[in-house]
Amino acid sequence: MRVRKMLNSKKIVNIMYIPVILLFVSFIIYPLIKGIGISMTNWNGYSQESSFIGWDNYRKMFEDRNFFLIIKNTLIYGIGSAALENVIGLLYAILLDRKSKAVGFARTAIYLPVIVAPLIMGYIWYFMFEPVGGAVNDILIAMGLESVDFLTKGTTTVWIITFINSYQYVGIAMMIYLAGLQTIPTDYQEAAKIDGASSLQNFIYVKIPLLLPSITVNVVTNLIGSLKLFDIIVAMTNGGPGYSTQSLSTMMYQLYFGKQDAGYAAAMGIFMFCSIAVISVIVLLWFRKKEVDV
Repeated sequence: MRVRKMLNSKKIVNIMYIPVILLFVSFIIYPLIKGIGISMTNWNGYSQESSFIGWDNYRKMFEDRNFFLIIKNTLIYGIGSAALENVIGLLYAILLDRKSKAVGFARTAIYLPVIVAPLIMGYIWYFMFEPVGGAVNDILIAMGLESVDFLTKGTTTVWIITFINSYQYVGIAMMIYLAGLQTIPTDYQEAAKIDGASSLQNFIYVKIPLLLPSITVNVVTNLIGSLKLFDIIVAMTNGGPGYSTQSLSTMMYQLYFGKQDAGYAAAMGIFMFCSIAVISVIVLLWFRKKEVDV
């Protein structure tokens, strides 16, 4: 009887997987297969007709000089944002790992930008940095300095967008690190103090190893989100001037809706999907290995 009950419970669990599997197939697997098919055609995104052209779109992508600039920008957005969000988020978590009304207010203020739509956040900062009438340039002029067109500076503009993206989502990293810090047993920290460890040594050799699960979650999620950055770029520069601030996401958008080249856009989308998947899995496995070693 007990064996039969166990088998029945396993069947129930397996049945519960069906909705998840259907959703995964419908919204991940099918669109991916469809996208691969479109990427091998010259479809313009609107007409009922298209021709199979094989790997031409992928060949065209790697022969385009601007494509490598776009990859560089995408990596800056992804790796730069992940680094900033994790370092600043961890510092915030350490400073705010205590109970008081002021600390509660500070946590709320830091987390608040997360609930703002990224497109709106981009427009807010655009009006801060715009060359004529922007708040930053007004401050520079008031100080007797010349105004600067921050939004046409190429790599500088890319880093400004990276900072804005990090500013918006650092609150999520902070909350995850706070949760991690509050689960660290005080016994370990007290034992380290008894052994003569300084506050810095306590942080490096006790807290950081025990925070590795939180670090893993933060780094992987920040990396995935930032590598597909779109809204803030569109609001601030729309990828310009030229291709200087384009990411893979914004380039796909312009190829599809601007140039009506759905096949090429799909090829770039498949490349972006595979790249993010590979990078994320490598980073995840590396951090998981560190967790096991600890």
